[in-house]
Formats: sequence, structure tokens, C-alpha cells
Amino acid sequence: MVEILKKYRKFIPYQYSKSVFDIDFLNLYQNGYRLILCDIDNTLVSYKEHVPNEQVFEWFSYIESLGFELILISNNQKKRVEGFSKETKYPYVFSARKPLKMGFKKAMKLAKSRYHKNEIINIGDQIMTDVLGGNRFGIKPILVNPIESKTDVLSTRINRKIERFFIKKIQKKYPKTYKERMSDYVNR
Repeated sequence: MVEILKKYRKFIPYQYSKSVFDIDFLNLYQNGYRLILCDIDNTLVSYKEHVPNEQVFEWFSYIESLGFELILISNNQKKRVEGFSKETKYPYVFSARKPLKMGFKKAMKLAKSRYHKNEIINIGDQIMTDVLGGNRFGIKPILVNPIESKTDVLSTRINRKIERFFIKKIQKKYPKTYKERMSDYVNR
């Protein structure tokens, strides 16, 4: 039973925020975080948008001004991720296969500096890929609301149905943690 409970913990984000634009990056930087691994689809832009919008470019400038390094990491295919990333100067990983570790390992190889895992945050809109993947890799996942759920691709819609099972288990087994880190995500 204890082993099952430990498995549920991997579905719990380090932190929840309404969007990437609402995260307190200054506080994260002051607490030693230096590298951001960030999902693209429904985290930075909706699936309908193919390039960064003005708000995303402003966010890029802001986190860079604080001293963060950024790597884009997506489960989407090369054409989509490369098309989005060509408008930026940031390295990227496509077909990351989150929640597996391989995409995170590829991202670490693209980093300009070597980072300890306690200096890295992973931001994304899905529990089944971004949160689980970040926790499995040993970095802090920050969960954000999807920008536009109705644009989710089929695999994401399936993941969102599966995540409901884990959310209910977490709510029952870890009510305080659920309330602090997940209830606003569920009640969006």
C-alpha cells in the first residue's frame, strides 16, 4: 500500500500556477533555480498558434533578464516544434516522449551550462506528461492550466481523462497537498 501511495506522489506538481505568466520567477531564481524546461502546446500557446505571440516574446525577455536559461521541450513532432522555435533563439527537444526520461536527458545536453537537478524546473499543462515526467526525472514540475483545452489533440484528451483517476486518488490520500497544488487546476 505504501508503494502505491509513493507512486501517486509522482503525479503531484511541485507548484501550480494559472499560467506561465503568473509564475513568480523572481522567487524561483532567488531560490536557486536556473534552467527552465518548458512545454509549448497549451502551455505557451494553443495548438492553433504556430509561432510565439507577443505575450510569449515578452515572457522570454523577462525570464532571460532574470538570468534563466530556457529550453523548449515538447512531445509534438519536429515540424511543429521546429516551426515554433525558429522564431526564437532557444534550443528545443521535439518528440520528447514525456513522461519518459529521454527527452529530459536530451534537453540537458542542449543546456549551455551544467545544472544540478535541484536548479531545474519543468513547466507544462499536463499531469500525465509534464508533471509525471518532471518528477520521474527528479526535477520540479510546475503545472499550469491549458491555454485552450478544446484544441487538445486526441492523445492529450486521453491523458486528461486518465489524469482524473490520479487526481481523485491524490485528493483522497493527500487532501492538504491536493488543496494547495491541484484543486485550482481541477476547478479551472
